[in-house]
Amino acid sequence: QVQLVESGGGLVQPGGSLRLSCVTSGSIFSFTSMGWYRQAPGKQRELVATVTRFGSTYYKDSVKGRFTISRPSALNTVYLQMNNLKPEDTAVYYCKGVSSGAMDYWGKGTLVTVSS
Repeated sequence: QVQLVESGGGLVQPGGSLRLSCVTSGSIFSFTSMGWYRQAPGKQRELVATVTRFGSTYYKDSVKGRFTISRPSALNTVYLQMNNLKPEDTAVYYCKGVSSGAMDYWGKGTLVTVSS
């Protein structure tokens, strides 16, 4: 059974930094892409950043220049370095892996709270 587990969330002051990690267990294949999504209270889940197994990245406009997604080659592990955090970044952050068969695998999320 494939499981994705996120970690690294917490409470941080505006302007601070956090590094989220997502580790996969139970997989015998390499995800074609992995990404981070977030869902704020009362809002829909939204895409934050993605990275393919070839290293191509995509970022939501509001996080460009502040967040960096990375994925060690050949591993189903992905990180999200978040700098200069803002209150509007507060959300539950979810990791997702996409298989070559276009199946989505989700983690259970980690809460990020940006507040003074």
